[in-house]
Amino acid sequence: MAKAFKFGDDLWDPSHRFETSWLVSPYVLFGCRAIISLYTFTTLFVVLGWNCTHPGPDSEYTCQASAATFSYFTHLTYWGLAFYFLVSSIHTFTYARWHVALLDKWPRPLQALHAFYYSTITCYPFLVTIVYWGLIYGALPGWFPTAFGAWSNIAMHGMNSLFALFEIIVPRTSPSPLIHMFWLIVVLVLYLALAYVTKATKGFYTYDFLDPAKQKNGLVAAYVFGIAVAILIVFMLVWGLLWTRRWLTEQKLGIEGKFAKGGRPMATTHVSTWEDNREDQHEMHSTTNFAKRNSGRFS
Repeated sequence: MAKAFKFGDDLWDPSHRFETSWLVSPYVLFGCRAIISLYTFTTLFVVLGWNCTHPGPDSEYTCQASAATFSYFTHLTYWGLAFYFLVSSIHTFTYARWHVALLDKWPRPLQALHAFYYSTITCYPFLVTIVYWGLIYGALPGWFPTAFGAWSNIAMHGMNSLFALFEIIVPRTSPSPLIHMFWLIVVLVLYLALAYVTKATKGFYTYDFLDPAKQKNGLVAAYVFGIAVAILIVFMLVWGLLWTRRWLTEQKLGIEGKFAKGGRPMATTHVSTWEDNREDQHEMHSTTNFAKRNSGRFS
């Protein structure tokens, strides 16, 4: 259990996997991430604006529906996507421009939290998509009555998973540490607490399957347990996709990756087991001197 609270003391991301791709250059990766960030932020603000200008008949004040969005897991994870792509685009640009990512200069706890942030944006969107289309949409009377409703729901419950899939396939990121499964569950538990705080303070349940009055025979507990199991399954599937992409591109196809112009060429990596996500010692040592030569930047 103590391992769950450690940030690690090994060399951080020696070959800049968070800022490079096997397919596109760092500048192109920066551009893709920046565009996705712009789109997700635009979606969020348009939804907020639409809800404020189109209040429901039962609204007590103009922007009540907009305020309520901050209690929904869908919207919270979408904000997470928007900020992740913003932050990751900045790190990617600084690496492309100066060969040293801003992330490399951060304290180790923030670096470790960035790695967990990556796990959240590659796992939670799939959970949101599965729960919405498999559980919530089926209770609706039919397709969305307005074009805005169709677009906003597809953007938040469909395109969110496409953005997560982009981060799984295109960058050179390694599979996440298995301990991240524990923290993914912790975040879900915290959200469950938020859902019931919302009920106590605002008088509504964010999702019907959390409402004991609408669920019988302990189905609320079954839904909660099922979602917890689902996120673990999603994590392992994402882990497998990341491992397979890295194995296929680097081991089988020999694609070393596209680094910043004039940057350090990629060293050979070693993947011995499904649990071994570390770079080999050769890659770590070959990067140390490069990192030292650039240690003064962004200071």
